[in-house]
Amino acid sequence: MARGKKQTKGSPGFNRKNTIDFLAKNSCKANVETTISGLQILEIEAGSDEFPTPEDSVEVHQRISLIDGTIIDDTYKTGETVQFSLEEAIPGYREGLLLTGVGGRSRFFVPPDLAWGKRGSGKRIGPNAVLIIDSRLIRII
Repeated sequence: MARGKKQTKGSPGFNRKNTIDFLAKNSCKANVETTISGLQILEIEAGSDEFPTPEDSVEVHQRISLIDGTIIDDTYKTGETVQFSLEEAIPGYREGLLLTGVGGRSRFFVPPDLAWGKRGSGKRIGPNAVLIIDSRLIRII
């Protein structure tokens, strides 16, 4: 008799179930908006009327974490901002920043298909993982 494959923490199946559950519950929270692509956004502080374009580079503060609380990066803690081209950003982060005015702060709940998908990224971001990105757009470069 064949046994079913057990889904362990960090496995694609385990993460997929947690992702579906998390995003469904999160979408019902007050002030969380879901875009057509599935990106969920919570605006923490409105920015100016100046928004980046897809061709721009930006300077941001960011805290990137997983739904279990694991911190991937935290520039708020280090005090060092990061700069990057929006063309280099994962699709969900790019989409969120394009909707953020300079000086604004938002929390983006990035589904796997707008992040690292089924493959994950190294040992820190597993397959089918949701990324939570708390980001303040400091300036457009």
